[in-house]
Amino acid sequence: MKKILVTGALGQIGSELVTKLRKTYGTENVIGTDIKKQEKNDGPFEIVDVTDGDRLFSVAKEHQVDTIMHLAALLSAKAEIIPKMAWDLNMGGLINALEVARELNLQFFTPSSIGAFGPSTPKDHTPQDTIQRPTTMYGVNKVAGELLCDYYYHRFGVDTRGVRYPGLISHVTLPGGGTTDYAVEIYYEAINNKAYTSYIAEHTYMDMMYMPDALNAIMQLMEANPDNLKHRNAFNISAISAAPEDFAKEIRKHIPEFTLSYDVDPVRQNIAESWPNSLDSSAAADEWGFKAEYDIGRMTEDMLEKIAGK
Repeated sequence: MKKILVTGALGQIGSELVTKLRKTYGTENVIGTDIKKQEKNDGPFEIVDVTDGDRLFSVAKEHQVDTIMHLAALLSAKAEIIPKMAWDLNMGGLINALEVARELNLQFFTPSSIGAFGPSTPKDHTPQDTIQRPTTMYGVNKVAGELLCDYYYHRFGVDTRGVRYPGLISHVTLPGGGTTDYAVEIYYEAINNKAYTSYIAEHTYMDMMYMPDALNAIMQLMEANPDNLKHRNAFNISAISAAPEDFAKEIRKHIPEFTLSYDVDPVRQNIAESWPNSLDSSAAADEWGFKAEYDIGRMTEDMLEKIAGK
């Protein structure tokens, strides 16, 4: 990677990834794009609607990029409210980005998600290769996206790569409509109000990951030797398997008076129950050396410190 175009650059992952990429590869070598204008001018940026393939192509060609990191997407909870829009954005944007990568011979990254699994998938230590029958539009998009990236690699030789993200936790950018958003909100509420009401029920386990590990995984995978990549796309990566009460327990080590209550949202609870409790990330470890650095304790300490500092 020498010059990189990032779609969805103002989103939860994109906003932090662009900053990290610019520190590594140089500010002028990372072009952020999004459907809306960025507020701060901290590097090259273009307004791009990824459903407009011609616009995406012209920006990539103009900046002479060699890599696309495609992050623009509608997340799980929002996708259930507006499923047709989710399909148009998530799948239309993806195939447009893949076409640009094919036509310009670019390296390509896009994330999949634990949402690609469904109720019939093994819940614990979910294998890299297993049944995928999601019951959400977001999940359908992700499975189709995994297959589409595989297709572009096998059919056209596009250097496609990707990971299956668990829920992502960050103190920098607020979440934007995902099922695992509670795992970010709980820290803000702990600092501000010393209490949180969870929309996810007690004992509902899901895989989570702290954003520094999520960003490192992208860069490590993209720099990996392609000869070692058996799977290429949709690598399981895992760091933390936790339920709401596990976050509360860790928070109380720092804020003893913190209280947790529940007001379950049926839509997001149903989504959560269709996802795995934990993922087997051994393929990622074997093929490109993935290893998470943050457990729930270390992450909680850092989250509370950073949020309090705001």
